[in-house]
Amino acid sequence: MSLRQLLLRLPCYLGASGPQRGPLDTISSVVSWRGQSSRSPAHWNQVVSEAEKIVGYPTSFMSLRCLLSDELSNIAMQVRKLVGTQHPLLTTASQRSLAEITELIHTALLVHRGIVNLDELQSSDGPLKDMQFGNKIAILSGDFLLANACNGLALLQNTKVVELLASALMDLVQGVYHENSTSAKENHITDDIGILTWKEQTFLSHGALLAKSCQAAMELAKHDAEVQDMAFQYGKHMAMSHKINSDLQPFIKEKTSDSLTFNLNSAPVVLHQEFLGRDLWIKQIREAQRKGRLDYAKLRETIKAGKGVTSAIDLCRYHGNKALEALESFPPSEARTALENIVFAVTRYS
Repeated sequence: MSLRQLLLRLPCYLGASGPQRGPLDTISSVVSWRGQSSRSPAHWNQVVSEAEKIVGYPTSFMSLRCLLSDELSNIAMQVRKLVGTQHPLLTTASQRSLAEITELIHTALLVHRGIVNLDELQSSDGPLKDMQFGNKIAILSGDFLLANACNGLALLQNTKVVELLASALMDLVQGVYHENSTSAKENHITDDIGILTWKEQTFLSHGALLAKSCQAAMELAKHDAEVQDMAFQYGKHMAMSHKINSDLQPFIKEKTSDSLTFNLNSAPVVLHQEFLGRDLWIKQIREAQRKGRLDYAKLRETIKAGKGVTSAIDLCRYHGNKALEALESFPPSEARTALENIVFAVTRYS
């Protein structure tokens, strides 16, 4: 089970004990992630296993009938009949709908990112017509997902939630645009963006959707502005620590292929450049070039010898601690513990 699937399901068990749902339950409903943790498989599997005990079965109306036994399948049908009533159980379904909308938006972005730059194609990549057709399908598929997300937002009938998710989508597009415009090809020198600019761009492209979705969940549950802000802070800092963790992987893995490339605008590289200075960084880039191509293995060792990697680890822990601070405002619960463990999984380095 992926982290995204786990966190989408986390509130289902917690909300089954009664009509009153706490803010942590609704935060858990909308936290959605892609990829895996940086920790060892054993550590990550332990975190997921513990959280799965809280989750139990998913309670989506469409999946209940498939998951429950024949003797209990009528429960799913009875739950579906509650649609249109004011039954407290439907509060959970409102939160799950928001989680699914968030994931639709995120998935649409990933599909759109799969578009191939036809100008960079080589003959070995396959027929040009096939690539053109694939691009068209990717565009149409991503647009279809976004359209469904917009439809789902409208059905929530909450103007503030619509505003939050719409602004998150705008931030996402803006962040990806900046990301693409500053990303360096292997034969170009990275842009001098600085860590503050990197943080701003990373929040737009990786943090805004999660942060504002968590805030929207609090709004749906009718929590006050203070609780909404704590949810926003958790989502924001969790997203930032996860992104830094992902950026660190090429530099901290015990076994790394010499041919493994990495983004020259990733957190460790940006921090390395900031400590080193622009002129020396350009010199290191040129020293790592061989026949017009960048020797990533050599450049990786150069960066690891500097302060960029350790500073990125510290920055990851900083954002992780900020996420934990946001959770401290909520009462202890299994949901809070699960969310804390997720932070620990991406901020502990040995």
